[in-house]
Amino acid sequence: MNFQQLRIIRETVRQNFNLTEVANALFTSQPGVSKHIKDLEDELGVELFIRRGKRLLGLTEPGKELVVIVERMLLDAKNIKHLAEQFTQRDQGQLTVVTTHTQARYALPQVVAAFKKEFPKVHLALHQGSPQEIVDLLLSGEADIGIATEALDTQSELVSFPYYEWHHALIVPPDHALLETKPLTLAAIAEHPVITYHEGFTGRARIDRAFAEAGLVPDVVMSALDADVIKTYVELGLGVGIVASMAYQQKRDPDLRLIECDELFGSNTTRIAVRRGHYLRGFAYRFIELAAPTLTEATVRAEVNPSRDAALV
Repeated sequence: MNFQQLRIIRETVRQNFNLTEVANALFTSQPGVSKHIKDLEDELGVELFIRRGKRLLGLTEPGKELVVIVERMLLDAKNIKHLAEQFTQRDQGQLTVVTTHTQARYALPQVVAAFKKEFPKVHLALHQGSPQEIVDLLLSGEADIGIATEALDTQSELVSFPYYEWHHALIVPPDHALLETKPLTLAAIAEHPVITYHEGFTGRARIDRAFAEAGLVPDVVMSALDADVIKTYVELGLGVGIVASMAYQQKRDPDLRLIECDELFGSNTTRIAVRRGHYLRGFAYRFIELAAPTLTEATVRAEVNPSRDAALV
């Protein structure tokens, strides 16, 4: 048994059992991939894959259990490398943070600036994606830290922490009738075309739920992935916007007005997440602490690697 065989097993599942894609991903040949799989099955004495002729269709029961172990072994191998880097290059390396546009644009600039000032030699890769893409990148080990409002607290392989709470607000042109509507209600908003976030982004589910519980069906004429696009089309008069309140900045949005409506949609919690068992460099813990001072290295480490830390006590 060797690490190449383990990598092939993992990649075969990731590539939906397409051995050509596995070979391309691992820069090897398809016959070589097939031989590694057969050699491992011969060594273990069990078939790992369900086959139809030469095609792989899925995992056998032993295969399903093996994949869990393989993921853990490859993660630990990666952790060993990170452990060495931690002690040989304490203030150098790369930190990969994946988040949504809203968080990258409005919540993280000061955190990133403070981090780069403290760790100028660390390359900070800040990627933007959907909540599900963030989860996938964390689970695959391609990202160290994930930040989003949705999806992060539903995965057992991730440990997540509350980052901060925020509310939705209404944005309208300066002369809009809703500026004079007091008190503002969901029914009053539903009388106008609505522009808001795409499903699955930035608390959209909470917006939909609020209207549904009030027995209302808003006319959502446009949806977008980020607040900047929503604001653009509200300025054009295509509808009223429902955005994260932090996305409105008076100096940058002179042609819009903000109407606070915390009580209509409730609060949202953005979370910071890492994969359980993932070895984080010291500067990764520092990034988390700069974002949320209560999340000290000891607090996060105890959740990410509870068994290891307990063994050290």
